[in-house]
Amino acid sequence: MKFSEITGREKLKERLLRSVSQSRVSHAQLFLGPEGSGKLAMALAYAQYINCTSRTPLDSCGTCPSCLKYQKLAHPDLHFVYPVAKTKEVDDKPMSKLFMHHWRELVIKSKAVFNINDWYQQIGLENKQGIINTDDCNEIIRTLGYKSYESEYKVMIIWMVEKLYHAAAPRLLKILEEPPEKTLFILIAEHSEQILPTILSRTQMVKFPRLSDEELTAALMNHTSCTAEEAAQVKYVADGNLNLAVKMIETGESDVADFELFRNWMRICYRKDLPGAYLLSGEFQKLGREKQKKFFSYCLKATRYCLLKNFNNNDQIRAEGEELKFVSDFSPFINQANAALLTEAFNKSHFHIERNGSANNIFLDTSIQVMRWLKMK
Repeated sequence: MKFSEITGREKLKERLLRSVSQSRVSHAQLFLGPEGSGKLAMALAYAQYINCTSRTPLDSCGTCPSCLKYQKLAHPDLHFVYPVAKTKEVDDKPMSKLFMHHWRELVIKSKAVFNINDWYQQIGLENKQGIINTDDCNEIIRTLGYKSYESEYKVMIIWMVEKLYHAAAPRLLKILEEPPEKTLFILIAEHSEQILPTILSRTQMVKFPRLSDEELTAALMNHTSCTAEEAAQVKYVADGNLNLAVKMIETGESDVADFELFRNWMRICYRKDLPGAYLLSGEFQKLGREKQKKFFSYCLKATRYCLLKNFNNNDQIRAEGEELKFVSDFSPFINQANAALLTEAFNKSHFHIERNGSANNIFLDTSIQVMRWLKMK
């Protein structure tokens, strides 16, 4: 991948290009930012640029043997580690290299725009949670112990490093601090608080903010066949998340279903209609785990919008039409007394859904709590 294939992110590109031109490439870098902010694509472009044999001051050439291998993710000095677990295909001692064909397929097909749930679906992980395990850490040490095959740098990209199993982390500390010569670690993560401090302290952080509306619109048109008008329609909902925006264009889905369910749910809770909440919990059960998690994420966003409305921060409310009208009407019932309680309840519900809790029970239990809090002064 070339830098020119990545829309926007000019300051980050300049920083990475400058590190190469000044021969100040840090051996361990952490690309940190929210989902859909282009971290993996930038890591691939950076690694390709470093090892390009005919690079220009602004980009890799894209035509030398090294670039051609990088574009196919088949370069012998480019290595990947990512969260895995046992699947029907790999039912014993899962390691990243055993899933490499799936990784290449997903990265190339999606142009490096996907999230961890897309990856789990790609490898058939079903309802399990992947980790970066001890075997993968041992494989990192073994792989980087060899000399590079044909490039100046050996590159190890560790995707979603927050999934590193805590018992496996100590194995990486020494090689992160004192790696073999001409070795580049690029760690990619979304949540710094979930990364072990000993890992965090050994890396140079490169922060990726959310894409601006302009960057998101341009990137979306680059990744899909959508028009400028279609891109403009989803930019508010996607809120800087290119992965979400691409899915919305490809599937035609948006937050409309979540908004309608949330509005119906809040009306039931306001009336303290327990039979209605019970019936709605049955509908919620049918959504499936990922849509259930997405719904509670929307609940958090809607609560935040109501608070913003109360403080007259209307320019930060990314909603329009019926959704904006509901936020205006509902905001008087969200205040400093209950907002923290609601936020905590929605976060806990998301957490328990992610860990395969009973969706029916989780939804009903949360409904009872919301009924108590909505009229709180």
